[in-house]
Amino acid sequence: MTQKNLARWIQGILLGFGVFGLFFCVGVVYFGIIPIIGKDIVIRNPEFSYMFTPWMVFLLLTAVPCYIFLFFGWKISRNIMDDNSFSQENAHYLKIMAYLALGDTVFFFIGNIVLFFLSMNHPGMLLGSLVIDFLGVSVSVGCAALSHLVQKAAEMKAENDLTI
Repeated sequence: MTQKNLARWIQGILLGFGVFGLFFCVGVVYFGIIPIIGKDIVIRNPEFSYMFTPWMVFLLLTAVPCYIFLFFGWKISRNIMDDNSFSQENAHYLKIMAYLALGDTVFFFIGNIVLFFLSMNHPGMLLGSLVIDFLGVSVSVGCAALSHLVQKAAEMKAENDLTI
């Protein structure tokens, strides 16, 4: 597989994630299943009406770092296409992506706990969100490890470029 083909595959996957995320955020969260279920719960139990809007805002805010993450992934794929895979720039982008994933995970975890203590969250939902938190930490650690490896490879490449 050539560099350009690999970069195109990465870009296709990133576009797929972006479209799916947009569909999920806009379609499911704001016009789809979640509002229908939420409004049905509010109709049946009016005492839960104060929970609807905070949860919708919370879910939207957790999507913002994900799109910034995809933006940096796109920049890395452009560098791969330009045959600049192992560069300090890509290592820096991966480090930013690791911080984004960790920050979003921490925000999601703290947000769930705050909503729980404000009596806007169910204990089962809080426990279920730990799976998402684990995945976020895993992505963060993976990006940090890749950042370190790409940085080491970039240093080795720079040394080899200086030798005759």
